[in-house]
Amino acid sequence: MAGSESLTSGIAGRYATALFELAKEGGRLDAVEADLDAVSAALAASADLRDLTTSPVFPRDEMAAAMKALAARMNLGPEVSNTLGLMAVNRRLFVTPALIAAVKGMIAAERGQVAAEVTSAAPLSDEQTAALKATLKDRVGKDVELNVKVDESLIGGLVVRIGSRMIDTSIRSKLAKLQNVMKEVG
Repeated sequence: MAGSESLTSGIAGRYATALFELAKEGGRLDAVEADLDAVSAALAASADLRDLTTSPVFPRDEMAAAMKALAARMNLGPEVSNTLGLMAVNRRLFVTPALIAAVKGMIAAERGQVAAEVTSAAPLSDEQTAALKATLKDRVGKDVELNVKVDESLIGGLVVRIGSRMIDTSIRSKLAKLQNVMKEVG
């Protein structure tokens, strides 16, 4: 399993580096980031699009035509449009989520920011978001861009990932630790 994750990150990393360099040379980092956000939202909203990007059943030419039509319909810039087209021809669309994460990380680093994946049990208010950003900025010394997701199974608290560091203050995690301690005692 770890081998396939490494392969995926390697493939995504190569495409991400190329896309980032093109965007940086063209002075279009903001536009590329907006395009990637749109693609990410489309992937989240459409099961058909997810199937197209992950299924080996579709022929290369159909994948490429579908991505070209999607890019035109979404008014994606040439950098993202061409990258998705190339990935379709090379049957690499399955790494699209990893590509998006990698490019967004590179853009954040270019801006002197760091990206944090935050999972909360309930939606965060504007005040909570601002306080979390300030606290994380104090800890890492850089501006922090939050990507917030809600997972009610946490019961309460937060899980924050910044790079390889993870801070888990969720109730689910605390209950799991308590359960393990109780097993050791009894």
